[in-house]
Amino acid sequence: MPSALPDGEPVPADGALPASALAGAADRPLGFYLHVPYCATRCGYCDFNTYTATELRGTGGVLASRDNYAETLVDEIRLARKVLGDDPRPVRTVFVGGGTPTLLAAGDLVRMLGTIREEFGLAPDAEVTTEANPESVDPAYLAELRAGGFNRISFGMQSARQHVLKILDRTHTPGRPEACVAEARAAGFDHVNLDLIYGTPGESDDDWRASLDAAVAAGPDHVSAYALIVEEGTQLARRIRRGEVPMTDDDVHADRYLIAEEMLSRAGFSWYEVSNWATSEAGRCLHNELYWRGADWWGAGPGAHSHVGGVRWWNVKHPGAYAAALAEGKSPGAGREVLSVEDRRVERILLELRLLDGVPLDLLRQEGLAAARRALSDGLLRPEPFAEGRAALTLRGRLLADAVVRDLVD
Repeated sequence: MPSALPDGEPVPADGALPASALAGAADRPLGFYLHVPYCATRCGYCDFNTYTATELRGTGGVLASRDNYAETLVDEIRLARKVLGDDPRPVRTVFVGGGTPTLLAAGDLVRMLGTIREEFGLAPDAEVTTEANPESVDPAYLAELRAGGFNRISFGMQSARQHVLKILDRTHTPGRPEACVAEARAAGFDHVNLDLIYGTPGESDDDWRASLDAAVAAGPDHVSAYALIVEEGTQLARRIRRGEVPMTDDDVHADRYLIAEEMLSRAGFSWYEVSNWATSEAGRCLHNELYWRGADWWGAGPGAHSHVGGVRWWNVKHPGAYAAALAEGKSPGAGREVLSVEDRRVERILLELRLLDGVPLDLLRQEGLAAARRALSDGLLRPEPFAEGRAALTLRGRLLADAVVRDLVD
């Protein structure tokens, strides 16, 4: 089941932000994340805030229905306009995630985007992405999305091997994600991503190579590859605990990551964040870069998180409670926190170190700077950026990124 929300102070009923949150806003890009919490089935490894029809039955009534979900989310976009007041920024990125956004009608996604365009305006070069389940789209659906303003799409491929997909409880058939890339290109999408997962119990090195080969051959300009994390409370965690499937260890994850780097680099992809590769700068996911660089984004939808000017908040998780709050004209926010200067410094190090160009050394305190010098000597940081005042990871450093970060934030 979905993980718990963090603790925080109450969100005002009208969603109002402290005046400090919008100070200097003109210098920061603004993005929107739109969360669609519906899935046809629950994957065994998933602890995202998503719900199947069975899980929602009797717990939200008509308010939790996906049939009127677009109207509810439109209400939150309009609330965002009121909260942000006369903020003149056009929206730079929109990302529709889930869940499975493409369980909604294409017209619903287009309408949600249209409301952002009407209320805020879109930057001329705005990136507009939706995630998609390969089995939930067809050429006509993709054409409607493209005509409605979407220009980037991300397909959940995970693996090219049937037995790996079965462990993950993925419902698409091998080969369908690759076909989707061709259909998206034919519909006119500028940028296409394939999501992969490595380290699934029962997956071999050859299985992983086959998945990478299939992904590259499909012709996307972006690939995301994530190590499988077994979250407590998921079906997969229970199966591992019962001994039905083996647990994959960190050494296997490291080996798979090195395979990904070697094969993707050879195919013309370059890493720009530890888990993300693109064929060009234009192919990078600008929306995710907003997160990694601490910019502003409004997260609309049940359980969605937002950040504006050092204020972070999150919505109630259940679709029924979310819709009920908006129906009463109230913010669906469940809690928030105002980040201190120190909080923001630490978060910059945590997130920006994962990027190709790294983090400025002047963000580090004396202990962190000493740790950075040790990391440089140990081959975990690249010498050239370090000489220019930045801590940037080597390939070996990427394998040990979490440990490097822990040392640098001291």
